[in-house]
Amino acid sequence: MRLRTSHPLAPTALAPTALALCVTLTPTPAHALEPRPACVSSDTRDFPIKTRIHGGPDAYEAGGGFGTWYIDLTNTTAHTCGAIHPVVVLVDAKRTLRPEQARLEFFEGERAHGVTFVRSDEDENVGPFDDGFPGFTVAPGRTLTVKVRLSLTSGATAPNTVVANAAVVQRHEDDGDWVGESNDYRFRVEDDGTGQSEETGQETGEETGGAADTGTDASASASAGTGTPSGGTGSGTTVGGTAGTGAAAPSADQLASTGPGASNRLGLAALALTLLASGAGLLALARRVRPRRPSV
Repeated sequence: MRLRTSHPLAPTALAPTALALCVTLTPTPAHALEPRPACVSSDTRDFPIKTRIHGGPDAYEAGGGFGTWYIDLTNTTAHTCGAIHPVVVLVDAKRTLRPEQARLEFFEGERAHGVTFVRSDEDENVGPFDDGFPGFTVAPGRTLTVKVRLSLTSGATAPNTVVANAAVVQRHEDDGDWVGESNDYRFRVEDDGTGQSEETGQETGEETGGAADTGTDASASASAGTGTPSGGTGSGTTVGGTAGTGAAAPSADQLASTGPGASNRLGLAALALTLLASGAGLLALARRVRPRRPSV
């Protein structure tokens, strides 16, 4: 397995990864192994899949309900991009958040898929969108909006601050390309009952499905339209605007303290691709408790 990037990167050392995990392998569907079109941007300075997180709540209550947010996948190329897998990375300020404390689901049409997190050696929680899912397909110049919902168990440390970031990989059998990376979505973890106790998330469009093709070209952010994602039968309605707190990226100092560092992201993408390529839809973690760093 190797990981390619779709644009030049400064030389970086791969972050140590949790590859000594015990995994339960599930057969990869035959249709997931079929050749998929490569995703190559004409502008080598940018990723071909422009990725944006938006619409999420500012805070979650530990032990509370789901908060809803969205990941926009915009294909900036002239070719269809298939086998697209977002990979959500959660990094908390206190480095105490464990994989089993974060419950994340993404929607393929009307169908919800669970995301299993793996804890890296850098204390990031890495969750590839897999679960036997062959990946999204995004038409050229179009935006696909993926519905995501997150909750935290009562065991999650509160108060705390978490940064969510989505890397995007395109799977090619046993290797793949790193084709996108989102802005950072920062939220608080609270235990005093002031967080979101029911399914929340600011939306501006009528919700009828999980993944929606907004029908926009790559230069537009989000506007009206409908479509059907790859591998599913459901359709969705566009989510317009830039609701929530996901649109603003924190400062470099903030990223250094709570976000996945730039030098680690290639390693995280490589870890995610390893899990996807192995067919590890369900991961049985042999070691759930990893050494913890001191609080930031």
